Amino acid sequence: MTTTAPRPAQKVSFRDRLLRLAGSVTTPLLPDDYLDLVAPLRAGAPLRGRIVAVHPETRDAATVVIQPGRGWRGHRPGQYVRLGVDVDGVRQWRAYSLTSPPERADGRITVTVKAIPDGKVSNHLVRRVRPGTIVQLDQAQGEFTLPVATPERVLFLTAGSGVTPVMGMLRAGLPGRADVVVVHSAPGPDDVIFGAELRGLAAAGALRLVERHTDTDGLLGVHELDELVPDHRDRETWACGPVGMLDAIEGYWSTNGLAERLHTERFRPTVISPGEGGTVTFTGAGVTVEADGATPILDAGEAAGVLMPSGCRMGICYGCVVPLRQGAVRDLRNGDLTTAVPGDGVLVQTCVSAAAGTCDIEL
Repeated sequence: MTTTAPRPAQKVSFRDRLLRLAGSVTTPLLPDDYLDLVAPLRAGAPLRGRIVAVHPETRDAATVVIQPGRGWRGHRPGQYVRLGVDVDGVRQWRAYSLTSPPERADGRITVTVKAIPDGKVSNHLVRRVRPGTIVQLDQAQGEFTLPVATPERVLFLTAGSGVTPVMGMLRAGLPGRADVVVVHSAPGPDDVIFGAELRGLAAAGALRLVERHTDTDGLLGVHELDELVPDHRDRETWACGPVGMLDAIEGYWSTNGLAERLHTERFRPTVISPGEGGTVTFTGAGVTVEADGATPILDAGEAAGVLMPSGCRMGICYGCVVPLRQGAVRDLRNGDLTTAVPGDGVLVQTCVSAAAGTCDIEL
């Protein structure tokens, strides 16, 4: 007969005992759920930010000032950040260029948002969001940045909100290190985002600004650069704006053997055309079905043999929520449209959502 010596009791810290007690008291919620209410930006929590202020820039654009949580690792001028914003009870993810310089004295960051027609998130941030709102954050991303060795001469070609990543570079002190020319297009003078600041920099001799007001001057043609910026071929160039503009610029730079000196940033390259019904692809299952605009995606998937998560089937329990990778769906209860492009990570309730065009469901 053998005996086993009892194991020595493990020492439990006062903190561990306190957390266990808190867990038993707060069940079914966890202590972290309550900490999120009082200290959402604390170290160790999922990365979030608190909106501190919203400053109008133009009639349809505003700068959102955010205090990021302690997990924020900073950014390089020209990069963007993905924000998770709760709009009407649904978390939507969108990417916006950072317009603040790195390492601001107050530790805050800014994004500047232009409201677009039918843009659920952009209109919410420009017109409805209030200081104190908590948003989800990803770490900064993007390669639309300056090299370590700053070029002597820099050209920025921008239109509309394409000026936002450029402003991040200018505010980081670029005009003090390089000869900078900014060519910017907007419908009119009052539509130029950061118009007063850009004109102030130009008046001080920090850069040369060329404004193109398309309502009166028409669209900028790349052939006009010979007159507007005679030395543009000798400048390292960064371009950001509408797809048509960037296509023309890329074609021109390539034709002239200058492609290596051109850097472009494209906003939301996927074009979504909402409609009634459409093709639904369940990416994990490898199944594609045609669904009409009145059939819940949950029903369409199950009819095609896809194993779908579900619960109440009434839009109450959220047991059927899955990511919409890209495309558009319509809420059958109120007709609201939800759209997504790759990277947005929008969650939708399949039991009360129908296809509103081609869409991919991550399942």
